[in-house]
Amino acid sequence: MNKKLLIIGFVWPEPRSSAAGSRMMQLISFFQSQQFQITVASACAKSDNAFDLSSIGVEKVAIELNHSSFDDFILKYNPDIVIFDRFMSEEQFGWRVSGQCPNAIKILDTEDLHFLRRTRQQALKDNVEVTHNNLFNETTKREIASIYRCDLSLIISTAEMDLLQDTFKIDSSLLQYLPFLVAPISEVKKQELPSFENRQHFISIGNFRHEPNYNALLYLKDTIWKGIRALLPNAQLHNYGSYASQKVNQLHNEKEGFFVRGFADDVNEVMQQSKVLLAPIRFGAGLKGKLFDAMQNGTPFVSTSVGVEGIVKDIKQDFIGDTPEEFISHSVALYTDTFTWSQQQALGFKILEQQFSKIHFEGEFKDRLLSLVATIKAHRQQNFIGQLLQHHTLQSTKYMSKWIEAKNS
Repeated sequence: MNKKLLIIGFVWPEPRSSAAGSRMMQLISFFQSQQFQITVASACAKSDNAFDLSSIGVEKVAIELNHSSFDDFILKYNPDIVIFDRFMSEEQFGWRVSGQCPNAIKILDTEDLHFLRRTRQQALKDNVEVTHNNLFNETTKREIASIYRCDLSLIISTAEMDLLQDTFKIDSSLLQYLPFLVAPISEVKKQELPSFENRQHFISIGNFRHEPNYNALLYLKDTIWKGIRALLPNAQLHNYGSYASQKVNQLHNEKEGFFVRGFADDVNEVMQQSKVLLAPIRFGAGLKGKLFDAMQNGTPFVSTSVGVEGIVKDIKQDFIGDTPEEFISHSVALYTDTFTWSQQQALGFKILEQQFSKIHFEGEFKDRLLSLVATIKAHRQQNFIGQLLQHHTLQSTKYMSKWIEAKNS
C-alpha cells in the first residue's frame, strides 16, 4: 500500500493566484514522485481560482474547525506524514493530529515567516527601522511555538534560516531549507523567448489580497510611475493580479498609462510580452514568486532589498531600488538599454540554475525525510521544548475547542 500524506491547508492551493499556491503544488509534485497517496483538506470555502486537485489524482476533503468530525476523519485516513501549510493550520489542527495519529510525522511549511512580514509591515506603518526588539511579538511567539511542535519546518529563504538559527536559536535539526523548486530551462527555450525588441511595456503582478502587493501597487501609482513617465512619456504599466477590489480597479488610468488588468490567465504569456517587471516590495518575507516568474520567462526586474531577500547575493545593486530615485533610474535604464537588459536576463537564468535547482533540493529533502522516519523517536526526545509546548497546547487548545464545539451545537 502507498504511503499516505495529508496536507491541511488554511486555503486551497491557487497556483495561478499566489506564490504560496505554486509552492504547495511543487510539494505535491514531489510527494507524488515518491509514490505517496495524497489528500488535501481545508476548512476554507471553495474558490474559483483553486487548482483542480482531482485532475492530478489528489483527493480533496472539506473539514470543519473546532469539530470532532476531524478526529474521525484523520483516524480513518491514518497518514504517515501531515503537512500544515502555515502555522495557523497547525494551531487549529495540530493537537488533533497528535491526539489521533501520534506516530504521524508533522511538517510545517512556513511558506514565509509570517511574523517577519507583519513586523516589517508595522515598522513601515510606524516609519521606524525593524530591530530585533520589535521582532519579539505575539505572532513571533505563536509561529515559533508551532515550529517547535512540529518534527520539521520547511524554510523557503536562506535569510529566514539565518534569522531562526542566529536570533531565535532554533536547532538545525528542526529546520529544512527548501526554496522554490525550479526545473531546468533549456538553451533552446531561452532562445525561443521574445527578444528585447519584441517586448513592450512594464508589468507588475501579484495577488491584491496580499498586503505587500497592494502596498506596492499604491507605491507604484503614487510615487514610482510618475517619475518613470516623466522620462518615458509613452511607456505603459500593466498591473495584473487576482482579487482586484473596487479600490484596486479605481487606480486604472489610461491617460497616465497605468492599467489595472486583473487576473492573468497565463502568467508566462504576460511576462514574455513585457519588457521589465516592477516589484517595489516595501515589506514582506520569504521568496517572491513574481521574481521567479520573471526570471523563468527572461523578463528583467527592478525590486527592493526586501524583494530580493533570499537571492540577494547574486543581485547587482543596479537592480535594487530602495529609494524612489534609485527605482526610477534602474527601471528606465533596463527599459531603454539593450545591453543592460540582456545582462539582467542572463543573471536571472544563472540565479535559477545555481541557487534553485529542483533536482538538488528534492534530493536533499528526500534524504531528510528518510532520516526522520528512521529516527523519529530519538528526534522527538531531543526536542524537549517541543514536547513541553505540545503537552500544554494539547490541553489548552483541546478544551477551548470543545467549549466552542459545545457552544455551537
